[in-house]
Amino acid sequence: MLAVKNVSFGYTDTTVLHNINFTVKKGQNIAVIGESGCGKSTLLKVIYGLYDIEQGEITYKGEPVTGPKHNLIPGMPYMKYLAQDFDLMPYVTAAENVGSFLSNFYPEEKQQRVMELLQIVEMDAFADVKAKYLSGGQQQRIALAKVLALEPEVLLLDEPFSHIDNFRKNALRRNLFAYLKAKGITVMVATHDSTDALSFADETIVIKNGKILDKALSKDVYYNPGDKYTASLFGEVNEIKLELLTLTQNPDETVLIYPHQLKVTDGGPLKVVVKQCYFKGNRYLVKSALGRQVIFFEHYKELPASDEVTLAVDRNAFG
Repeated sequence: MLAVKNVSFGYTDTTVLHNINFTVKKGQNIAVIGESGCGKSTLLKVIYGLYDIEQGEITYKGEPVTGPKHNLIPGMPYMKYLAQDFDLMPYVTAAENVGSFLSNFYPEEKQQRVMELLQIVEMDAFADVKAKYLSGGQQQRIALAKVLALEPEVLLLDEPFSHIDNFRKNALRRNLFAYLKAKGITVMVATHDSTDALSFADETIVIKNGKILDKALSKDVYYNPGDKYTASLFGEVNEIKLELLTLTQNPDETVLIYPHQLKVTDGGPLKVVVKQCYFKGNRYLVKSALGRQVIFFEHYKELPASDEVTLAVDRNAFG
């Protein structure tokens, strides 16, 4: 088990992480989400042991995770950390980058392992291409294969799919997380992409200004967000007064509702004016006005601007 206990940290006198506490069980996939600059990347770096912490402790299987003061080479041997800059050697091939952590004592086994990893990230056709000639997305896939070479017990990934196009990203995520789950590797992924959290993470940690707001099953974080900040990390969200939905007489009570949880219906309690429609493939995201408040909802077809429609909560759209 990975345990982070009462950890606070700052690069300077300014504290970046504030009293962080959580545990991760072996083989779990944990997503860490939050706005840019909230401390996601810093948290992964601290867990890996790239920095010394002045307050709190981090342990893995009961043993302390230590920083540069205790290690000649920062980082723990049973962990691997993938930074956003990839850390590839530009003048050697993709295969040589992936195999750089592997022993040369058994060359045939090494080559087999390298090709296996390149196939997982769909880069086996580029095995002999120097890293400097690869695109940003291709380099990121090589970097993913490289950190998997020695099968770490704990894998820390910082925005691991940020440079990869959607066509490759979806298949890569499925292949990678299925592989990690099958191997029982503990994974923490700092990400701005809610798909990483909702589709693949067992639990999600929400961070704001260096503090943990929530840690729960990803589905629970999505359907029961603690505040609008958390809900907005998954896309557009509406904060609507409950009295407008005729659910309460208290004017101060509000509810957070995602666009897909509202539906157009005759006689609905919310009368809105359509402002703009955004095509999303199988649906439209509609921006509308409820007085001075902006309301987003989803609809199966485009609606003309300035049309008035009434909305109601779709009870079937809640988990």
